Amino acid sequence: MRGVSFLGDRELQLLDFPDPTPGPHDVVLEMKASGMCGSDLHQYRRPKGGTQASGLAMPTRPVIAGHEPCGVVAAIGSAVDPAQAKIGQRVMVHHYQGCTNCEHCRAGWQQLCQNVPVKVYGNNNDGGHAPYMLVPANTLVTLPDELTFAAGAAIACGTGTAYGALRRINLSGNDTIAIFGQGPVGLSATQLAKAMGARVIALDISEERLARAREFGADEVVNPGSNDPVGAIKDLTHGRGADLSLDTSASPAGRIAAVRCVKVWGTCCFVGEQGDVTINVSPDMLRRQVTIVASWTFSSIGQEECARFVVERGVDVDKLFTHRWKLDQAEEAYRIFDRQTEGKGVFLM
Repeated sequence: MRGVSFLGDRELQLLDFPDPTPGPHDVVLEMKASGMCGSDLHQYRRPKGGTQASGLAMPTRPVIAGHEPCGVVAAIGSAVDPAQAKIGQRVMVHHYQGCTNCEHCRAGWQQLCQNVPVKVYGNNNDGGHAPYMLVPANTLVTLPDELTFAAGAAIACGTGTAYGALRRINLSGNDTIAIFGQGPVGLSATQLAKAMGARVIALDISEERLARAREFGADEVVNPGSNDPVGAIKDLTHGRGADLSLDTSASPAGRIAAVRCVKVWGTCCFVGEQGDVTINVSPDMLRRQVTIVASWTFSSIGQEECARFVVERGVDVDKLFTHRWKLDQAEEAYRIFDRQTEGKGVFLM
């Protein structure tokens, strides 16, 4: 089979890979949808021959990209419990594997395993940008019948990450939240926060993305390129500040504005990968009793919960996608996605 592999320096190639066969505890998925995530761009842009942007060691062979996999179980290993997987079952993948036995792995947080180097499918192990994918059966999360495969792919990372962050900061209908960055994760957060009943202030330097945020329910939009974002948020909250903020931009300016825009006793959450931020601890945190938390993706249990929330609240996750591609269009797909002014893309098989 042929799969998409990132070569570095914004180059990729469709390479030949062996058709996968399951080991005793594995399954093979027939891929139906594989999403494009903003964190893919770290691997797409990395220098050739350099280390991976994630800090993981470079694999010793080409790896199939794509960490938002969704498909159908096509083959099952001999030791797989029927309760874990059945032929024809519609599934998403929780795209990590640790030791499987520690407290984090058993709680569904395999990416937090401290005992072994974590496998990240689509990063240091083969992912979903191919016709088939081999994964351990314990990484599967059932896709509800009400959801499309494309929606399942979004929930497998970007939308699930947004949901996990909103749950981490206990968002409620009483809250005003400022969401910095309206790429796929930020736009998902806007959509989900509205479904949770919150008032949403969406921020981005792209007018196209702000327009989409309006379509997804944002109550107010702010362009930090032409406004003081902290001042604008204070104006929109009668000088009080947002109850909560979420930074998906990973930009130093976005991150510090997310800290400074919240009220006294407010909470700021970081989800954007890479980059840094400089915080003046006394005025930015201590003397306003501000809480700063980090949220990295979600557990397998949280992924299942997100899918159930989307179904029960009628959230139109498919609306996120502005581009649908075939695998042989991968070069054009990532060239467009790299501009970071468009919406979300997905490969459909």
